[in-house]
Amino acid sequence: MNDLKIIKLKPYGEKRALSGHPWIFSNELEKPDKDIEPGSICRIVSSSNLPVGTGFFNPHSLISIRLLANGTKNLEPDFVQRRISQAIAARHELGIAESGRMFYGESDGIGGLIIDKYAGIVVVEMLSAGAEKLKIEIVKTIMEKLAPEAVFLKNSHEFRKLENLELYEETAFGKVPDTALITENGIKYEVPVKSGQKTGHFFDQRENRAFLAPYFKSRKVLDLYCYTGSFALTAAGAGAKTVWGVDSSRNALDFAVRNAALNNLADKVIFKKEDAEKILKAMLADELPEKPDFALLDPPNFVRSKKNISQARRLYIKLNAFAIGALPPDGYLATSSCSRHISREDFVNILSAAAAQARRKAILVELRGQAKDHPILLNMPETEYLHFALLRVL
Repeated sequence: MNDLKIIKLKPYGEKRALSGHPWIFSNELEKPDKDIEPGSICRIVSSSNLPVGTGFFNPHSLISIRLLANGTKNLEPDFVQRRISQAIAARHELGIAESGRMFYGESDGIGGLIIDKYAGIVVVEMLSAGAEKLKIEIVKTIMEKLAPEAVFLKNSHEFRKLENLELYEETAFGKVPDTALITENGIKYEVPVKSGQKTGHFFDQRENRAFLAPYFKSRKVLDLYCYTGSFALTAAGAGAKTVWGVDSSRNALDFAVRNAALNNLADKVIFKKEDAEKILKAMLADELPEKPDFALLDPPNFVRSKKNISQARRLYIKLNAFAIGALPPDGYLATSSCSRHISREDFVNILSAAAAQARRKAILVELRGQAKDHPILLNMPETEYLHFALLRVL
């Protein structure tokens, strides 16, 4: 890789890169060559021509550089194979082999690459031009290291538009079924790998679901934004008295119903297509047939960009205030935020504001985050995106 193009940074663009953050933005570059093919690997130097690192370059993206190596460290010719192998080995050390997130972007060393394994089916997202350019090599390595029955490229996420990449889905190997069967925390799930959200299942909440299991016993549980039923079924399997699951997606609820039957829990869970905010308002007005004493609030990412943080913050506060206000004394609220634009401190402040708005006292039982197969890179706060809290309402 001695013939790599060189891209120079402006003086004010050096600090974050030299601190170990892998992103360099377009306004931090000194007249880059816009004819360089998107996703090409380039050498990055400081304003005084000192080596900063090596990384993907995309002239069409706000995130123009995604560093793969820092300083004078050379990028190994087989870095794709090495990094995917290391990521898989790290998951195996955690006891995650059958199903889970096998590669998590920058945290595992290749920006924009996501690899999720559902038993014999591997689903891949390539959210950067650099990952897209390495597609053949990535799929080849997955074949060698995971020996899957099929590999599905689910490159239809809106984030690809920020990289000026087309949206598409394709089978890279084998015959990809519409669904995959996995087991998580002793519960079986039929996962919609093709029609589901993201890659089909939210592995990032796996440890939080296991954590909540003892708290569900004998409770009346309301699971809002339940998707395919993972929290609801965890509650039912852990001895909850009654469980209701609510989601606005008919497709997700169809899978939730099937997953309940798959685990012989169909008689313990009621799934309903409805708007979560509407249900919370009804709960607050005491208009539901029964009053839940445990609410789960796991909404989608409301913060798509920094521009709408304030609006999203108000929505998070409102939803959590409704839930806190509606729960009986000694009721529980398990609540989450999944945006990289909301910090851990922001999340706690949102919950504090929600309790104040509801005019209720709440105890923070535990503050948690994403599962360990979604590792957090200390020099990149953006890799810590999931915040989870269990509150006891007084």
